[in-house]
Amino acid sequence: MKSWPNISGALTDYVDGNWLRESPLKRRLRDETAKMPRAGMQISAHQGQQIGLLARAIGARRAVEVGTFTGYSSLCIAEALPPDGKLWCCDVSEEWTSVARRYWKEAGLADRIELTIAPALKTLDWLLAQGLTGQLDLAFIDANKNDYDAYYERCLKLVRRGGIILVDNVLWRGRVANLAEKDEDTKAIRALSAKLKTDERVDLALFAVGDGMSCALKR
Repeated sequence: MKSWPNISGALTDYVDGNWLRESPLKRRLRDETAKMPRAGMQISAHQGQQIGLLARAIGARRAVEVGTFTGYSSLCIAEALPPDGKLWCCDVSEEWTSVARRYWKEAGLADRIELTIAPALKTLDWLLAQGLTGQLDLAFIDANKNDYDAYYERCLKLVRRGGIILVDNVLWRGRVANLAEKDEDTKAIRALSAKLKTDERVDLALFAVGDGMSCALKR
């Protein structure tokens, strides 16, 4: 599971004991996901807590998630929305998201979440076509790295001024800093991070939680 970089041993216990708030349901979801072959795609509990706090801080009512997997991040976002809030989830796997659906239902949040099984770019384009440009408060991007730039550009259109776009895996377990790493995923993450640094459409911060998460606040 992804956790805090450079924190281990007794310090991990200290961080968990003093900052982590995790419901039994979300813990069960993490435990179930940990047994799956692609468990490393799960965000950390700390990261989910941070995403939920950010959603509450900006009073989010509408959000989109690009890459849902087994549903931990979507639970954190959906529970931060008001009862009439809406979270659109994009994923390509019925298998992974079937786990998510079970937990959404158990948490009583299924009516706030609309899942579309299709390539995320197609779903994001559909949202734009529905007239949602500038209508969303929060976007969380955690899917195919080669499409990160395209996801970002569409999400930037969807979120309102003062809305937040979160991009996961920007530290990529340190591979982004190793110039010998030249695979397409690593290059795509580097390219988006370089673009974000000079993108005057947003204010920018990096959260060193999980595998690194960029936070872009739309101006």
